[in-house]
Amino acid sequence: MRKIIGLIVSLLFISQFTFSQILTPVKWTFEISDIDDSSKEIVATASIDEHWRMYGTNLPEGGPISTVFIIEAITGASIEGDFLSSSQPKLYYDAMFQMELSSYEKKAVFTQRLKIIDKANFSVRGYVRYMACDATSCLPPTEASFTFGSEPSQTITMQHAIDTPFWEPVIDDLQLVGNGAVVQQQSYWIIFVFGFLGGLLALLTPCVWPMIPMTVSFFLKSSKNKNKAIKNALIYGFSIIIIYLGLGLLVTGIFGASSLNSLATSAIFNILFFILLIVFALSFFGLFEITLPSSWVNAMDKKVDTTTELVSIFFMAFTLVLVSFSCTGPIIGTLLVEAASTGSVVGPAVGMFGFALALAIPFAFFSLFPSYLQSMPRSGGWLNMVKVTLGFLELALALKFFSVADLAYGWGLLSRDLFIGIWIIIFIILGLYYLRVIRFPMDKDDKKITLPRIIFALVSFLFVVYLLPGMWGKQRASISAFAPPMSTQIWNKNKDHVQAMFEDYDIAMKYAQTVDKPVLIDFSGYGCVNCREMEATVFEDDAIKKMLKEDFIFVVLYVDDKKNLSEPMLVSENNATRTLRTQGDKWSYLQRLKFGANAQPYYVVLNAAGKPVAPSYAFNKDVKAFETYLKQAIKTYKNEK
Repeated sequence: MRKIIGLIVSLLFISQFTFSQILTPVKWTFEISDIDDSSKEIVATASIDEHWRMYGTNLPEGGPISTVFIIEAITGASIEGDFLSSSQPKLYYDAMFQMELSSYEKKAVFTQRLKIIDKANFSVRGYVRYMACDATSCLPPTEASFTFGSEPSQTITMQHAIDTPFWEPVIDDLQLVGNGAVVQQQSYWIIFVFGFLGGLLALLTPCVWPMIPMTVSFFLKSSKNKNKAIKNALIYGFSIIIIYLGLGLLVTGIFGASSLNSLATSAIFNILFFILLIVFALSFFGLFEITLPSSWVNAMDKKVDTTTELVSIFFMAFTLVLVSFSCTGPIIGTLLVEAASTGSVVGPAVGMFGFALALAIPFAFFSLFPSYLQSMPRSGGWLNMVKVTLGFLELALALKFFSVADLAYGWGLLSRDLFIGIWIIIFIILGLYYLRVIRFPMDKDDKKITLPRIIFALVSFLFVVYLLPGMWGKQRASISAFAPPMSTQIWNKNKDHVQAMFEDYDIAMKYAQTVDKPVLIDFSGYGCVNCREMEATVFEDDAIKKMLKEDFIFVVLYVDDKKNLSEPMLVSENNATRTLRTQGDKWSYLQRLKFGANAQPYYVVLNAAGKPVAPSYAFNKDVKAFETYLKQAIKTYKNEK
C-alpha cells in the first residue's frame, strides 16, 4: 500500500526544470584498430542520454543539422569510403519541418575504413558535427574531435576569437538579476488537469451519476456503523484510483517509451486517432453504444460475492468501471490518445490518475457527508445533454490529429483557416442543439429551453465569434495547440509579423551604442522546433509585437547557421582548443562563453555595455509570462540609467 501511495504522490508532483547550464547529452568515444596489415578502422561511438535524440546522417536540405564526419588532415593513409553507421536510426515524419527525418537514441556507432600507405608516418585528425534535441530544447551543432598517430600538420588558417567587451562572460551577473533561464515543464500537470477534467465530465454522464447515491447508500446501509461505512467508501474510491492508474501504466508498458515518443509525429497513428475520436463522437450522439462483454461484468459480480470484504470492495469498483464503460470509454480513450501523443512516457499514468481522482472524490465526499445526497440533481435529460456536448468536443479534437496526418502526407487538405471554419460549424451546431433546434436519438420530446441551455448556447456562440477573426489570419492563442501552423493559412490579411532587426551580435551591440534601447537576444535555430512554437504563439501576440518593435533592439542568432565564416576561428574552451567554422559555431560559442548555456530557445536582455538587465528566459508559451518578463527588463533598464 505504501508503494502505491508513493507512486501516486510521485506522479502528482512530477515536474522538470531546465536551468541555465551547459548540457552534454551526447558523449563520444573514438577508437582505432587494425583490420589487416594494410587497413585500419576508426570506430566512433555516441552514448546518448535518456529522452534525448541525435539527428541522423544525410538529412534533407532545409531540415536540422545532419550528423557528419570530417577528416581534416591525414598522412600515411587514404580514406576508403564514408563513415558508415552500424546502428539503425529511427525514421519518423516531423510535422514542423514537413519532411522525413531520422535520429538515434541511446547509442550510435559509426566506422571509417582507412588504407595504410606509410605505417611509420600514419596520422589522422578529424571531428564529428552533430545536433541533439529533447522534448523542450535543441542544442546547437556541436563538435567532438579525434586524433590518432602523430599530430597532422595544420591545414587551415586560424583566426583568434573576437575580443571585445561585448563578449565578456556575464554568468555571475545573470545570477544577480534572477535565477537564469528556468523552464518549468508543465506537460505532466497539463495532462493531470486534462485527466481530472475528464473525470469530472465522466461523473456527469448517465452511466456514472446515478451510481453515486446507489453506491454510497449501499455502504451506509450494509455496514454496522457509520465509521466502517466511511472506511469502506474510502477504500472503494481508492480502488477506483488504483484501477485507472494501472490502466495508464499498462498503456506505457505495452507501447514502451520510444513508441510513445513517436506517436506525436506518426502519420499512421494520427489517422487512427482521428478515426477513433470520430467513432467516440458518434457513440456520444447515441448512434450506438460502446460496451464491454456482459460476461466480464458477470464475472466481477461473482467475485464480489465470493471474496473477503476488502477484496470484494475492490471488485465492486472494478464492476463500476466495466458498467460505466459505455460513457467513460470514449473519455478515457481520448485522454489516453492525447497523453500518449505528447510523447510523455508517464503521461498516460498521470492522466489516468487525474481522471480517477475526480471520479473517486464524490464517493468519498458523500460517504463523509451523506446528508448532501438529498441535494444531488436528479437524473434526467441534462445527462444526455452532457453526452452530446462531449460528442461535439470529440469531433473538434479529432481534427487536430487529422491535421498532423495531413501535414505528414503533404495532402494540403486542411489549412488553418479551413480548420477554424470547421470548428465554427461544429460550435454553431452545438449552440443550436442547446436551443433544441437540433435533436439526437436519445433526446426527449421536451420543447422547454431551460436557463442553463441558454447560457451554454451563448457560450458556444461567443466562442464562434472569437474564432471568426482566425479565418483571416488573426492569431487565436487559445487554440494554437490544436490548429495547423500559420504557414498553412490561405486567407491571411495579417502581415504584421515580428522580424529581427539584426542577425549579427556584434553589429547589434554597436548599434546599441547609438540608440537608447535594450538589446533582446534570441538564441534560436533553424532546426529548433520549440523556437518555431514560441514564434507562432508568443511572438504573435499584439502586445509582444509592439514591445519588440518599439522598445528593444531585437537580435536573432541562429546557432545552426551553416554559412562559413570568412576565416575559421580558433578558441580555447574547457582547457581544449576548438575551431569555429560557421556563423552558427560562432553564435553557439557566444552563448556558452558569455551566458553559460547551450540550449535553445534562449532569451536574454542586455544594455549597451553588454550587461544583463534581466534574468535569461527559455521555452515557455505563456504569453503573459513573457510580456511580464519584457516589461520588467524595460523597467530595470530605465532604472539603471
